[in-house]
Amino acid sequence: MEVHASCTTHRLLVETSVLAQDEAVLPKDAARHLKVLRPKQGEAIELFDGKGHARRYVVDGGAVRAAGERSTFPPPAVQVTLFACVTKGSRWDWTVEKAVELGATRIMPVLSERCIVRLAPDERAAKAERWRRVAEDAARQSDAVWLPEVAAPVDFPAALGLAKECERVFAGALTEPPPRPLLDAVLAETNPEMKSLGLFVGPEGDFTPAELAALLEIAVPASFGPTVLRAETASAFGLSVLMGVVHTFRGSR
Repeated sequence: MEVHASCTTHRLLVETSVLAQDEAVLPKDAARHLKVLRPKQGEAIELFDGKGHARRYVVDGGAVRAAGERSTFPPPAVQVTLFACVTKGSRWDWTVEKAVELGATRIMPVLSERCIVRLAPDERAAKAERWRRVAEDAARQSDAVWLPEVAAPVDFPAALGLAKECERVFAGALTEPPPRPLLDAVLAETNPEMKSLGLFVGPEGDFTPAELAALLEIAVPASFGPTVLRAETASAFGLSVLMGVVHTFRGSR
């Protein structure tokens, strides 16, 4: 996800059309959030649409007036998808938040056999909508200008099919003997010309043997270190390694 240098204190997510307004008419959510922030007269804010556009405004009494032209930022050069098995409650919210901060372009919640969380098909859209709000808050606070796609949860077999769309997928694997470290695997299996990468992280109880066998037919196994990480820690660690290599590639282009 692209980020930019901002010297503003507050950021609000709006529709793209709002950024064309010299005196912005804020949607209800953004207006309510601005009221809670209680900005001072003349204080700068930034409006962004999560689609690569942002514009600087200032608070002028009860109005929000433009203080610059709209800026446009290119989309991420590499699409990075996090396929992570859903964990309980705030731990999953934390996973979504950190994935946004680290630059994932797509977050794919996965329901594997050993997931503690169970969601009926008719519950999944509502859950995804809630997680999108978590992602929006994380983007607003982390200075991101591109919002990742946060998909509705999918069952493990469907996730495998989606993972095949990536040019290369890496999977945390607790196998014996241990596979090579994730950084070594990523450096060996990727190059600056690749446009889509994926990271697959299992649940607290790990994948079943059958799931792991199916996953390793399409993914590169990797070790996340000598200790067993919690699922949310593994997602953050794995994305940190993967995004570090992606940023290195970007600098080499």
